[in-house]
Amino acid sequence: MEKSIVLGGGCFWCLEAVFQRLNGVKGVRSGYAGDVAEKATYELVCSGTTRHVEVVELIYDSTVLSLEEILEVFWTVHDPTTPDRQGNDRGPQYRSAIFFTNEEERLIAQKSIDELASKLYNDPVVTELALLEEFFPAEEYHHNYYNRIGNRNPYCTFVVNPKVQKFKKHFAHKMKTSD
Repeated sequence: MEKSIVLGGGCFWCLEAVFQRLNGVKGVRSGYAGDVAEKATYELVCSGTTRHVEVVELIYDSTVLSLEEILEVFWTVHDPTTPDRQGNDRGPQYRSAIFFTNEEERLIAQKSIDELASKLYNDPVVTELALLEEFFPAEEYHHNYYNRIGNRNPYCTFVVNPKVQKFKKHFAHKMKTSD
């Protein structure tokens, strides 16, 4: 059965690149969520005039992959203890967030924060848990970015690639066989 979840954990290029490699994920779409503004664009979100977060929408096969497993990867590949920041990326658009669509997802996410994320990190987890009001797809040039551009972009070399490598190291047994 196909399900979806929207996650924010820094630059969407990083999360997209990681989750594209996770077995059971059927699709990953970069975008923006977390504000009730009428629209979201990269320029608006980066300007700080909205409260949107750079996010990825994951479509996954729940008969292959659980939300708990997705969140385990999520906690491993980003730092949920730094408010409005991931590495050198700073601003509210880079905050850690889980956008749920129903009470079951909210409960699973809260349990994962309490029982897994908080044990992985010494500092308090600041991940925002919020009802998904609207998802705005990112501009086309952001989609599938790491797979298209890879190490031709220094940001991918120094930020995205280490997260992909960390994923491969910790979750090799959960990778798609084509990667």
